[in-house]
Amino acid sequence: MNAVTGAFGYTGKYIARRLIAAGETVITLTGNPGRANEFGDAVKAFPFDFEHFEAMARSLSGVRVLYNTYWVRFDRGDATHHRAVENTIALIRAAQMAGVERIVHVSIANPTVRPDLPYFRGKAQLEDEIRRAKMSYAIVRPTVIFGEEDILINNIAFLLRRLPAFLIAGDGQYGIQPVYVEDMARIAVELGGRTDNVTLDAAGPETFRYEDLVRLIAKAVGSRALLMHGPPWMALLGARAMGLVLGDVMLTRDELDGLMANLLVSNEIPTGTTKLSDWIAANAATLGKRYAHEIGRHYRR
Repeated sequence: MNAVTGAFGYTGKYIARRLIAAGETVITLTGNPGRANEFGDAVKAFPFDFEHFEAMARSLSGVRVLYNTYWVRFDRGDATHHRAVENTIALIRAAQMAGVERIVHVSIANPTVRPDLPYFRGKAQLEDEIRRAKMSYAIVRPTVIFGEEDILINNIAFLLRRLPAFLIAGDGQYGIQPVYVEDMARIAVELGGRTDNVTLDAAGPETFRYEDLVRLIAKAVGSRALLMHGPPWMALLGARAMGLVLGDVMLTRDELDGLMANLLVSNEIPTGTTKLSDWIAANAATLGKRYAHEIGRHYRR
């Protein structure tokens, strides 16, 4: 039996689909057991209970492989990066108590303990915890994930369709190497079938300079927006203003700093096979037609 945290969400859904298609039994731990569930009775849902890891251990009874996609993109109320680290440690402890044999953990490319990058720092801390755990592990380090429910690529297209100008932070020459969500799920499931301890980047076959990626998206959606360069603070201010209008968080300083530091590029041989350029061309008619709402996806019921 397999457990997938967040099987009703984005990445977890694709992992669960692959497992079920392979004839595997799947349960999920989720923050919202009543959420819309495409799997019906095929995936039994149990609630996260981070304060009582013994209860989570009972939910994980009989599980051989735990696929962990749980994380928070930004701090909101009690849902902070610090709390997400503590919660994940509780999950790891519960998995060990339940006798889970292997964990496949979704991290991030180039995790770092830099104090100014709490997202990346939290991921680095959890990798250390997993390596100390008494079960075999696979740590998957995606760069940035794209796909049908994508936020980053979709919302760049959304802005390019609607605004007369689009601001690129700095010189726009920093890199980004997106990986397709189906490739990400395939990599995770393949690693779940192994027994050795492994850390592997999940990165697509194309690396772009950020400005070139924006230009590619603009051309695909027929945007006439003027592309402008400005300091990072100006890009963050503009994102904050748009976030207020849309009731969302469009971009965080952590995300922008990580992008501009080239942390969303892998130094390994690409493990993904789907080209973002091909995917954009195939989905240009619908890409960015609707805004992908992060807060709406995770915090509204």
